[in-house]
Amino acid sequence: MIELFRRPDGSLTMGFGGDTLNTAVYMARLGVPVDYVTALGDDQTSAGMIAAWQAEGVGTAPVLRVPGRLPGLYMIETDAAGERRFLYWRDAAPARDLFVLPQSEALLAELETYDLLYLSGISLAVWGERGRAVLFALLDRVRERGGRVAFDTNWRPRLWPDVDTARHAFDAMLRRTDIALPGVTDLRDLYGDADAAAVLDRVRGCGVKEIVLKLEAPGCIVAGDGPDTEVPAERVGTVVDTTAAGDSFSAGYLAARLSGHDAVESARAAHKLAAVVIQHRGAIIPASAMGELSKL
Repeated sequence: MIELFRRPDGSLTMGFGGDTLNTAVYMARLGVPVDYVTALGDDQTSAGMIAAWQAEGVGTAPVLRVPGRLPGLYMIETDAAGERRFLYWRDAAPARDLFVLPQSEALLAELETYDLLYLSGISLAVWGERGRAVLFALLDRVRERGGRVAFDTNWRPRLWPDVDTARHAFDAMLRRTDIALPGVTDLRDLYGDADAAAVLDRVRGCGVKEIVLKLEAPGCIVAGDGPDTEVPAERVGTVVDTTAAGDSFSAGYLAARLSGHDAVESARAAHKLAAVVIQHRGAIIPASAMGELSKL
């Protein structure tokens, strides 16, 4: 989506963002070949967004263009502690119809060939019941072929008509997930799970083999074939903007795993990237601010 950031003096700056897009950009900066899959309009702003993603090294061949439509928009406001508030204008965004457009059939055939598909709880919400049905069938075919699915829970209650619909969708998604990146607060608020242990039990119960549970206190728990391992986060002096903390964490973890690192090493890499990102404004920080992080 188009990202507007309100500065303290009231002026606005424009960029681009969105949870899965943020992850794709950071993965590209970490040297991982990555395509971004969405639907945009045929307007100049949509064209500019695609050009910006290409400049970041993100593949845009799967991006669908819908005549007469406009991309979604959101504005970020942050308080003195760096905590963010989002205002959204996205009800008519073409990304909501990604799997039910005339061009979608060809896109789905292409997506079946990917080795890893990544999406979030926000993705699940905006696609609706019809889109989710198409998505779940796609994920089944990908996994039958030997591909994998990664999922960041990113629970946003305002995007769902009711809790029961959300729980049903999350249950179905987790049963199709190979690498889960849930947040304790996400699943506690969605399901009423008491603590981190209860969240882990729930996700394991869905058959997920690799779990990276993001804790309320800075840190995560890595759970897989071996014993569960808590990996503390790096401390930072000043938190400026937490907008893409989780998105960059997912990017750091997946990029490290795809580069051959084990899960604990990958969690440390994820914390390191997120620690840098939250010290800058905006969802996507300047590439120059990443320094040596590009060397996994």
